[in-house]
Amino acid sequence: MNAGKTVFSQVLGRVRHGEFQRLAQTHDRSDGRRQFSAWDHFLALAFAQMTFRESLRDIEACLGTGGLAYHLGFRQRVTRSTLARANDERDWRLPAALAHKLMHRARRLYQDEPNALDLEMPVYAVDSTLIDLSLALCPWANWNGTDAAVKLHAALDLRGPLPAFLAVTTGERGDVVWLDDLPIEPGSFYVMDRGYIDLRRLRRIDQAGAFFVIRERPDVRHYVAASRPVDRATSLRADQSIRFNGWDAPRHWPDLMRRVSIHDLEQSMRLAFWTNQWTLSADTISELYRQRWQIELFFRWVKQSLRIRTFYGTSPNAVRVQLWSAICVYLAIAITRKELGLTTNLTTFVQVLSVHALSKVPIAELFTKLDTSRTHFDTPEQLTFNDL
Repeated sequence: MNAGKTVFSQVLGRVRHGEFQRLAQTHDRSDGRRQFSAWDHFLALAFAQMTFRESLRDIEACLGTGGLAYHLGFRQRVTRSTLARANDERDWRLPAALAHKLMHRARRLYQDEPNALDLEMPVYAVDSTLIDLSLALCPWANWNGTDAAVKLHAALDLRGPLPAFLAVTTGERGDVVWLDDLPIEPGSFYVMDRGYIDLRRLRRIDQAGAFFVIRERPDVRHYVAASRPVDRATSLRADQSIRFNGWDAPRHWPDLMRRVSIHDLEQSMRLAFWTNQWTLSADTISELYRQRWQIELFFRWVKQSLRIRTFYGTSPNAVRVQLWSAICVYLAIAITRKELGLTTNLTTFVQVLSVHALSKVPIAELFTKLDTSRTHFDTPEQLTFNDL
């Protein structure tokens, strides 16, 4: 089935063309009136992502070599002026909608993967990261008077791990405000840092039948209503029921809250967490919070492995189009790996496909021939860590 197809074409084959066209009809009213279609636009950005193209000129030069664009499925010649105009004008909501479709498919494929604690319920790490831009080129992204950035918000499903929900906002958008946009799944866990503390918003998670573990913010007043014994030979220091007694907090959270405290040996400091989950052990609650590090690794990997450190345009739309297209490629690769039944580490898998993007070899065969444990990747864009 994949005979004669490049690795790039095999990966992009996971993006269902009919589904893409339906999304284009909704989000791109210009599609069909331009020679440079939404599909060709997406292919060009996906090609740039997988082959680490540095600029629009670089994309144009590569796709114009030896009829490569035709063999990769482009219907029209790709020029840098056409691509720049499409980045500025074609609605970023199209690749964003495609990314969420691919997220849904990927999560179904990975749903039987165990999370670190082997819990039956899904566990999501929630956080955000700033993606730096040039203030001189992107003044619209000024968020603190001296720096420009967009912010990537994520809820990371620790099975995989894969993003379950993503959003791109301007840099000044508050993390806690984004919780209003986050879909809450009953029975799931949401693990967050203390920047997300807002008792009214935590109440929304609780009322939806979901659970949270969040690091304590010391300026929120409370008192201890009850304590349970803990094994102090471990890192545990307290397992308590607390009640808020500040001027406004009891109105938003009138019930008891569970508080688990540990001594973190690595940081040599006391950490405390709040949760609305009462049946899991205190040790499990603290370990849930420790798993939050996976979203830090995910953001680090996104910044260093996805092609987002050099942007091809400077308008708000162009930045978002490139970022969402890069995420789509990542998800298509994750789907490819699972559908082929390959067990290669996802990070290594992405790296190998990028190196061999234009090779005409079935992907499964590529990995039977390649000893990835002895393969080294020296390009600075490719981060090697084997924790994901």
